[in-house]
Amino acid sequence: MVVRPVISLPPPRFGETVTVLRPGPPVRDIYGNDAGGPDAEHPLPGCAIAPGPGGEIVGGQDTVTEHLTIYAPATVDVRPTDRLRIRGLTYTVHGPVEAYHSPLTGTTAGVQIIARRVTG
Repeated sequence: MVVRPVISLPPPRFGETVTVLRPGPPVRDIYGNDAGGPDAEHPLPGCAIAPGPGGEIVGGQDTVTEHLTIYAPATVDVRPTDRLRIRGLTYTVHGPVEAYHSPLTGTTAGVQIIARRVTG
């Protein structure tokens, strides 16, 4: 019988936490016009983040578009009008939140969110 040593590993990290930034109710500015209120924030734990396709446009100005794909639990509260803070950077939600449904069991395994950031 071969005895193998037991290696002590740190506890695993199960995903990253993304912060959802939702526009708050409008407030009146000093001129009496509606202005965007402060954002309401809530955490979105347990996400997997994958890089997506990016693009670069150089024609008088340098513009870089970055996309990330976020795989999140099925119970998330994300809307197409939200913004996301991921690893310290702010992204917009690009398109609808897509859910993965099983045709065999009818359960939802999770959702996919496309995040987009444009600089330049």
